[in-house]
Amino acid sequence: EQASKPGAEGGAYKHHIANMEVDIKRYAKVEKIPGGEISECRVLNGIMFQKDVTHSKMRRKIKNPRILLLDSPLEYKKGESQTNVEITNDEDWNTMLRMEEEYVENMCAEIIAFSPDIVVTEKGVSDLAQHYFHKANITAFRRLRKTDNNRMARATGATIVSRTDEIQESDLGTRCGMFEMRKIGDEYFAFFEECEDAKACTIMLRGGSKDVLNEIERNLSDAMQVVRNVVYDPRLLPGGGATEMAVSTGLSEIGRRTIEGVKQGPFMAVGEAMEVIPRTLAQNCGVSVIRTITQLRARHASSFVGDAEHKHEDVEFAKCNVGIDGTTGEIVDMQDLGIWEPYSVKVQTIKTAIESACMILRIDDIVSGSKHK
Repeated sequence: EQASKPGAEGGAYKHHIANMEVDIKRYAKVEKIPGGEISECRVLNGIMFQKDVTHSKMRRKIKNPRILLLDSPLEYKKGESQTNVEITNDEDWNTMLRMEEEYVENMCAEIIAFSPDIVVTEKGVSDLAQHYFHKANITAFRRLRKTDNNRMARATGATIVSRTDEIQESDLGTRCGMFEMRKIGDEYFAFFEECEDAKACTIMLRGGSKDVLNEIERNLSDAMQVVRNVVYDPRLLPGGGATEMAVSTGLSEIGRRTIEGVKQGPFMAVGEAMEVIPRTLAQNCGVSVIRTITQLRARHASSFVGDAEHKHEDVEFAKCNVGIDGTTGEIVDMQDLGIWEPYSVKVQTIKTAIESACMILRIDDIVSGSKHK
């Protein structure tokens, strides 16, 4: 409603929406886990991903953890080009191994200095680094996907760090309330839940088979897209064919009252075409299509308050939210039934339909590529 207001409130809402990001694909990850029941599906107040800890003796449950996110490897950096080293002394070999160990040890020391409880990196974690983390009572995860790391950052308030020597206290995420490792089926999953003001989440779906899970995901995706459209444009229109019948009746009335001659044809044709939605609903319900559509058309036509004598004045009409109940086939008020559809979707549907019709009308003839014998 606010978006449709020309006043200051509507303008403020539009400005707020323009600066807001609603990215369902990136920040609302759907995790499908076969098994269990549909009633076990839920939206987590946080993040979940399919990973086990790098060391079997690391902590598997931490309350209010301090989380550090990295996108750099915690292992010795190998050269980009092939290098041959000729060693003539035993001590030189030991020196090289010690240098590699010191490099990893320094990286771990820089991390341990900030006392994180959990370290997550997109790259690898060497056995030596795992040893130092285990001694410092730190849980580590490796080779996490970039998208999952971004979601972790938004959910926990952490900042992804590229170099261990650039870590700051403000980079650690502290908004997660509970970390826990859980085994579901044969796989281990890391749960970061009870996040405070999380900007990303994971939706966990359970079902008996992959087909069931895919069907749930498709329905959920449709529902989330509808919510996204409503957030961007909060205006709603009544469903159940009420909007299409109102537009159909309006076009027919305007064409009949205010337009004469050949120009009246498109108005009447489009008005008749808009009735296909309520007609299809009536067919799906198994009721008498002709009787139901006639009654619905009469209800909408009776709402018009226009004088037939004033042909060139705008036709005004009262609100009519009457449509077809998709279950019973009865004609009911959609406001009482609580069925609404996004305004933006309806407008785009009508635009696409009319543009497609215009494109077909522009075709003068069809050129066939095959030769007639």
